Amino acid sequence: MVVTAVYPGTFDPLTNGHMDLIRRSRRLCERVIVGVASNPKKKPWFTLAERVDLIQTEIEYHGLSNVEVIGFEGLLVDFAKAQQASVLIRGMRAVSDFEFEFQLASMNRSLAPDVESVFLMPGESFSFISSTLVKEVARLNGDVERFVSPRVLKALKARIQERNGLSD
Repeated sequence: MVVTAVYPGTFDPLTNGHMDLIRRSRRLCERVIVGVASNPKKKPWFTLAERVDLIQTEIEYHGLSNVEVIGFEGLLVDFAKAQQASVLIRGMRAVSDFEFEFQLASMNRSLAPDVESVFLMPGESFSFISSTLVKEVARLNGDVERFVSPRVLKALKARIQERNGLSD
């Protein structure tokens, strides 16, 4: 049986913590789908297509052959079912993530009892990284080079210039 997992998120932008979980997920499952959620409620800096492209570029750069990147809208469990996934990969950085993740896993189990939630903790060097923090530090001209890949960093800097009206 081929075990397919969906690792969902907004990934705005993709961080090294996300990449850590993608790499580790592929050791557990034969097929890993990075499900990039539209999630307009979060007001992403990058469009869904841009996020998918950035992640696909990283996957290709690292030669992760059993990883696919697919954007989606709607319920995660519906997306997982459409992809024939039986596992949802969720990252848990700290105890503070537990309550929300517990509620989410319980709701997902209620909606799709045949889809299991699996929780992975990122490596210690990534445990405090979030896309929100990376964007905030970058927006304030802080150095985020160690938190994202060079390709994501370039896109992040370009987006900050655009948002500040400094486009070339």
